[in-house]
Amino acid sequence: MRRFSVQPKDINGSSAAIYGDEANHIQNVLRLSSGHEIQLFDGTGTEYKAKIDSLSSNKIQVTILEKIEPRTESPIQIIMAQALLKDNKMDHLVRQLTELGMTQFIPYIAERSIARPDTSRLTKRMERWEKITKESLKQCRRSIIPEIGPVLSFKELLAFGKTCDTCILFWENSKTPIKIPKDKPQTPENRIILILGPEGGFSDNEIEQARQSDFSIASLGPRILKAETAPIAAFTIIQFLFGDMGNKFLDKASGIH
Repeated sequence: MRRFSVQPKDINGSSAAIYGDEANHIQNVLRLSSGHEIQLFDGTGTEYKAKIDSLSSNKIQVTILEKIEPRTESPIQIIMAQALLKDNKMDHLVRQLTELGMTQFIPYIAERSIARPDTSRLTKRMERWEKITKESLKQCRRSIIPEIGPVLSFKELLAFGKTCDTCILFWENSKTPIKIPKDKPQTPENRIILILGPEGGFSDNEIEQARQSDFSIASLGPRILKAETAPIAAFTIIQFLFGDMGNKFLDKASGIH
């Protein structure tokens, strides 16, 4: 069944209206018609089974047949803080991290950041990242749209980390493997923030600041990963250790306790 996004404000009881790009895609690309059943997600964690009632210019009117509580969201909140990268590397990261279950994406400017777009360009890039998250949700069957931004300085990022339960910075010179904090059981309310650096890596000053802010400085292994590879590796490992990709999840899904 085809999935489309709908704004929560456009849902009214047992009916809903779809506008904009989604309406155009339904009517002019897929050429769906009245009577077709579709699936909707509102970006807040709820999905709906619906039937198309009518189609008009830039608007699709539907009847909601069933409310669905999806089970595709990660059981933990993972916030990815990524130093700005060159070219379209950030676009690819936003898409892949959304697929993996990211809760929030925070771009920031590090000491060695090569990419330093002006305010106007940053605004456009963040709008693009928001669009990418919505497109990715349709593909990976998630139901909650990750939050994007704002762009922070490294100092602001460390201050933000104080609102999180587990704080990890990945550094290529660290010799310390990732460890599960036994005194911090992970629950859906807990927030994990991961910080990954720019193409030039972190400065010694940034590493020291992170240590003083109670961040764990962790390694991703003996090999040096590219700036666009490291975030995917780090995120996947955290999902395996704390989230829904590891043995605990598999055991629970199979009924093994």
